[in-house]
Amino acid sequence: MTTAATTASVGHEPALLGQTVVLIGGSAGIGLETARRARREGAEVVLAARNPQRLEQAALAVGARSTAAFDATDPAAIRRFFDDLPGPIDHILITAGGPTYTPLLELNAEQVGTTLGDHVVMALDVARSAIGKMPPGGSLVLMDGTGGRRISRQLGLSSAATAVLPPFTATLALELAPVRVNLIAAGFVDTPLSASLLGDDLGARREQLRSTLPIGRVVGPEDVAALAVHLMANTALTGATYDIDGGQQFV
Repeated sequence: MTTAATTASVGHEPALLGQTVVLIGGSAGIGLETARRARREGAEVVLAARNPQRLEQAALAVGARSTAAFDATDPAAIRRFFDDLPGPIDHILITAGGPTYTPLLELNAEQVGTTLGDHVVMALDVARSAIGKMPPGGSLVLMDGTGGRRISRQLGLSSAATAVLPPFTATLALELAPVRVNLIAAGFVDTPLSASLLGDDLGARREQLRSTLPIGRVVGPEDVAALAVHLMANTALTGATYDIDGGQQFV
C-alpha cells in the first residue's frame, strides 16, 4: 500500500458520524448486519423487531442505543414506537415482512389486499409516524426482491406486489422530499431466514449459486448492508431501485 493510500484510509471520516439509524427488522440477517455497519460508520442504532430475546442479543452484539419489540404490521404499534423515540431520526431501514407464495385461486379478498399492499402499508405507516423527526437529507430505505419479477404459478401474487414497489418508492420520495426514499431489490441472500426456509437444501442452493452467478459467490447480508449504508450516506440518491443479486436474474 502506498503512503498516500495509507494516509487516506487513516483519515477516513465515518459516513454516518453522529447520526441515528432505525432498523425495523433489526434483530437478525440484513437488518442486524446493517446495524453493525452503521455503527462502524459512527451512527447510533435503534433496533426494532418482534422477538424480545433476539433483540436483546442483537443489541448486545452491536451496542445498540435502544430496542423495541412490536409487530411492524400493526399501525398503532408503529405510531407508539416513533412517538416514544426521541429525535432526530436520520435514517430508517425496513426489512420486516416477507413475500407470500399462495396460488391465486386460494386467496380470499383480505389475503389479496395483504399480499399486494403489506410492504406499501408498512412503509406508509412508518413514513407518517417518523417524518416529523427526520431532517432534510435523511432517508427511508425499503427492501424487496428481484425473484418476484418472474411470473410463475408458484409465486402467486408476489410478482404483482414486487411490480408495485419501484413506482411507489419514487412517488413516496417526491412526497417526503427533502427526506429521501430508496428501494433495495435483493436476490438470494445467505441469511438465517434463508437457512430456515431451505433446510437441508441450503448447501445445494449455495453451491448452485457459486457455480452460476457472474460474481462467482453467494450474496451475503454484509453485501446488502454495504448498499443500505451507502444509500443513507449519499444524499444525492432518492426515488430509485437498486438491484443486488450477483446477477442472479440474468442466469
